[in-house]
Amino acid sequence: MTGEIVACTWSNDRANAHTAAPELITAARALAAPVRWLAVNPPHDAAATAETYGAAALDRLSDAALLRASPDALVEAIAQHAAARAPRLLLVPQTFDARLVAPRVAHRLGAGVVMNAIAIAEDGGVRVTASAYGGDTRAVYALGDRTGVIAVMPGAVEATAAPSPSPVHTADVTADLSGAGERVRVLEPARSEGARLEDADVIVAGGRGLGSAANFRLVEELAGALGGMAAASRPIVDDGWVDSSRQIGLTGKVVRPSLYVAVGVSGASQHMAGCSAARTIVAVNRDRDAAIFRHARFGIVGDCVEIVPELIRAAREA
Repeated sequence: MTGEIVACTWSNDRANAHTAAPELITAARALAAPVRWLAVNPPHDAAATAETYGAAALDRLSDAALLRASPDALVEAIAQHAAARAPRLLLVPQTFDARLVAPRVAHRLGAGVVMNAIAIAEDGGVRVTASAYGGDTRAVYALGDRTGVIAVMPGAVEATAAPSPSPVHTADVTADLSGAGERVRVLEPARSEGARLEDADVIVAGGRGLGSAANFRLVEELAGALGGMAAASRPIVDDGWVDSSRQIGLTGKVVRPSLYVAVGVSGASQHMAGCSAARTIVAVNRDRDAAIFRHARFGIVGDCVEIVPELIRAAREA
């Protein structure tokens, strides 16, 4: 095992995890170890990003097989690189794909794995603090001297530029994917149009407190007035009020907007796992004891069907 830390991101037809690279490199740099960034199907500005945030080396791995949604080839490529480099830690972003990729890579390497990480520190070895039980509590894992694969939650680390950027050693690397069998065949790929919730700076999310599917239009109108996007909690998705592509939470999208407005959302731990990284949370709920108020910076107690139209009017007049 070497002393370096590898931050790994990728791009395929389902997701682009490269946006997490500055956070992963910052987290690795804080551990006072050489940082190597493995960029699978790298972005055009990878070298500049590596230099800005303090990676000592950048390995660019490009392969058409890695552009497909199936994780099998991705697991093979990352495992081969890690086996060759033998890093002390392998950091990946906590994405949908990471839930499938990280544990499998760890198994290949005989390494420990921690998901939902929110902090990494040195304390006689590596200690990882992770969100547990849907965000209700925190768990601390001691990896000791063991190699670790760690999936870092979005927004857990604030990306900061290196104080004195230095030239980055850049190399194009390859992986032998001839034996990577794709066990899942995509019959019809998912298609999405327009902006993604994960990229939104402002999100307004609705829950059962709206009362009926017809009232979801209030969420959409407020989102429009604020220049943001509309989202939903799982209960109203399950009830068929909204398409599942709008769902925020443990089994939906994980977002980190500057402003998150929760309208009629109770604040269950499963929902908060998807939005707790928001910079500012505003809650509107008639139940003054609702869990959402423990997470919100600002809260309004009242019927959201009465309050939201006033918020829409104020936003439009601002």
